[in-house]
Amino acid sequence: MNRRLFRSRQPYPTRGPHAFRWLVDGGAFFPAMLQAIGRARHRVLLEMYLAESGPLFSRFAEALSDAARRGVQVHLLLDGFGGLGVSDADRERLLEAGVHLGTFNPLGWERLRLSLFRDHRKLLAVDGQVAFVGGAGLTDAFDPRVTGTDAWHDVMLEIRGPCVQDWEALFADAWQRWHHQDMPGLGDLSCEGTQPSDPRDGRVVGHTDVGGQAVMRSVIATMKRSRRRIWLTTGYFVPTRRLRRILTKAARRGMDVRLLLPGPKTDHPGVWHAGRRFYGRLLRSGVRIFEFQPRCLHAKYVICDDWLTVGSSNLDHWTLRWNMEANQEVTDPTLVGQVADSFSRDLLQSQEWTLERWQARGLWARLMERLFGALDGWLVELGYLRDLRDADRALLRNRRPSPPAP
Repeated sequence: MNRRLFRSRQPYPTRGPHAFRWLVDGGAFFPAMLQAIGRARHRVLLEMYLAESGPLFSRFAEALSDAARRGVQVHLLLDGFGGLGVSDADRERLLEAGVHLGTFNPLGWERLRLSLFRDHRKLLAVDGQVAFVGGAGLTDAFDPRVTGTDAWHDVMLEIRGPCVQDWEALFADAWQRWHHQDMPGLGDLSCEGTQPSDPRDGRVVGHTDVGGQAVMRSVIATMKRSRRRIWLTTGYFVPTRRLRRILTKAARRGMDVRLLLPGPKTDHPGVWHAGRRFYGRLLRSGVRIFEFQPRCLHAKYVICDDWLTVGSSNLDHWTLRWNMEANQEVTDPTLVGQVADSFSRDLLQSQEWTLERWQARGLWARLMERLFGALDGWLVELGYLRDLRDADRALLRNRRPSPPAP
């Protein structure tokens, strides 16, 4: 494997070998995640930004509760904003079963100035043997059993191999720093570390400080080294100036640069309009832009030549300044090929914008781009007003202990 692809200042090493499985849409990844919880014998670590009570969350709550009752150590970490939709009844149900339930950065008037800082990660790790990472949340919007063909389009990556212990460590760091609670036993069941002769095909990128600079830095560095292609998909395209510059330069060098982005079916129309204001310059440089049409696109991954990163990061200003993020990087050629095929299939269900069509768009679209673009610009300026390290220290000073499990 090409180890030089993994150059970044962050604590987790390149490891291998791994067994990866690419899971597309909730009909594939939710049953796999629930099955892993059902087979757990020692510990379940679940970290979710978006969670909301409903049929899907009830299925997970039942699986987590059953695991806790049979003696499995179950830790569930929800974001204080993204988890607002989880009812008090569901929380009590989990606590009564013995689940350790934590909340990252709870909302409150006394914490209003810290409200933008969120735990945006999506992770399930079980027994040190298997992990799932990607962009999905525990809401009915992702579940085709509930919403049918309108279920949001997302992906999760199943990981088996030594990187699972790094995902566990990442979870434990967030839990311990926020809740003052130790998590005994971590590491004793994890996969054995990589041997010198093993192919190294994966790496975890992330940390527990607010702001997703590690993920952004790694993606930018890899894009600069790429020679053939950059294929990017994200559910919320409001790219930083640096990322836009990298994409335009790559396209002008003759690289195959494609963006798979949301179409009109999106849960945040304002973000959609704000990001579209960048289409013109990207199209003029040779970047190809596709908008996914059938349903809401929520996936987040990037392919650069034969390298893949997938996880929680949208590679936008929120990632860079306010969100706690983490991604899995992969250089396994079989998986990268499968993901490239998945990307290509999605392009067939997308509308491609040409520069001529874009320049002919209507006045209403232009007004929306200007309006929401101005709002996005204001939020970006707001992000520069606070040093992230100071914000991280403030968050830790204001953390609260999690409710103890009975």
